[in-house]
Amino acid sequence: MYSVKKEMRLIYWLVVLLFSLFMLVPLILLFIRSVQGDEGLSLLHFQTVITDKAFGEAVWNSVKVSGLTAVLTTVIAFVLAYSIQCTRMFQPLKKAVRIGILVPMLLPTITYGFAIIYSFGKQGLLTNIFGGKLFNIYGFNGLLLGYVIYTIPPAFLLIHNSFMQVDKKYMIVSKLMGDGVFRSFNNTVLRPLIGTLGGAFVLSFILSFTDFGIPASIGGTYNVVATQLYQVMLGSIPNFNHGAVIAVMMLLPSVIGIFLLSYLEKFNFHNDNVSDMELLENKKRDSAFGILSALIITAMLSVFAVIFIAPFVNSYPYDMSFTWGHFQSVLESSELIFVYKNSILIAASTAVFGTVVAYFAALLAARTSMKTKVLDVISIICNTVPGMVLGLSYLLLINGSTLKGTFLIIILCNIVHYFTTPYLMAKNTLAKMNPNWETAGGL
Repeated sequence: MYSVKKEMRLIYWLVVLLFSLFMLVPLILLFIRSVQGDEGLSLLHFQTVITDKAFGEAVWNSVKVSGLTAVLTTVIAFVLAYSIQCTRMFQPLKKAVRIGILVPMLLPTITYGFAIIYSFGKQGLLTNIFGGKLFNIYGFNGLLLGYVIYTIPPAFLLIHNSFMQVDKKYMIVSKLMGDGVFRSFNNTVLRPLIGTLGGAFVLSFILSFTDFGIPASIGGTYNVVATQLYQVMLGSIPNFNHGAVIAVMMLLPSVIGIFLLSYLEKFNFHNDNVSDMELLENKKRDSAFGILSALIITAMLSVFAVIFIAPFVNSYPYDMSFTWGHFQSVLESSELIFVYKNSILIAASTAVFGTVVAYFAALLAARTSMKTKVLDVISIICNTVPGMVLGLSYLLLINGSTLKGTFLIIILCNIVHYFTTPYLMAKNTLAKMNPNWETAGGL
């Protein structure tokens, strides 16, 4: 690591200032609003919300469905990552799994609910294929299915990247030493990945607990915390104080997640010399994991198949005749085109400026002697604060200011909300690069 120069210190304080103003301050304002009474500080709003039977039921529902989602997601993501990294299954199938697992990440979560309705509803595509309704899609079952599909891709990427640091030669050595299947699997696969598996569980739980898009479309009468917050804030009579209390309560899993991730950090490992050794071919193992992986990917993508069918038919599922009319009406709508342009502008601006912020933060953490624990804490907080909570915090921060209703505040919110992943990826990559390159460049 090279010495800290003035420009690096300047970048450090600019990054810290950015997140202080647009992450820490909004969250502090949110907390203040939650304890703000008519005559000063008061816990009356907390008492009213916590003692509300509907809120308690929503919290329990969220914990129940999110907990089961986290367990299923972690197991499924591990199976897929193991199939790619630790088997000799058909190579084209490996590529298909790598690509197919990322498809759900390209869609907003509110489309998951509509895809499930059009697939498993009374006239759904899969309902008609199987000759009858498979399960009730509204409520717990639909939420569980949607949450699992939603959280598998990020959990898979997390586990898959860690698998790349697991040296397969230890698996072969374990076999040569006479270890049984379970002992070998535990010592050479599970133990090195325990921290990552814990992280995938926490990530899946928090993503499910805080998502609003899926329950908005198929939640039915099964209330969860996210829908409670939406009803309080955007109902017929908005209550900002109660909304702030619910938002603060939604931060509790995030706080627990921060401590749990910090504890799991000690289980993480770094292997500088990973061999390119491939495991020996095992037809039973390779066939079993190949079939299982193909079934999982097929099941996931089949839910979204209807999205690529419905736009091309007159009235799905009643009139299945082909038409370009839906595309024509959308392209002819100046309002929709205007919205689409706005979305592209915001997304492109977020990508450009967000990459710059994440890169320089990672450069400080990986390539300088500065104490950058603050940046790591910022990345954990950004990863665990729910998007709805962050949005509500910004509403309290900018209400009445010139930033309200501008592109700038949306871009800043996106940069803060999505900071963690690019920061960690850049930091890990820079940490593995030879630091002598900077010396050579300077010379």
